[in-house]
Amino acid sequence: MGDAAARNFQYLAYGLIAVWAILAVYVLTLASRERKIGREIESLKRMIEDREGK
Repeated sequence: MGDAAARNFQYLAYGLIAVWAILAVYVLTLASRERKIGREIESLKRMIEDREGK
């Protein structure tokens, strides 16, 4: 395998690492948003229950 082929595989590896890193950040962001929305829904449910109880 020549230098050009080795360099191409190196670039391929860098690209794959970058894609996986971006995907991981995206998934973690989605999970964080989902938790935040879940907390907001629970808060709204408690507010509705408090208003109905009065």
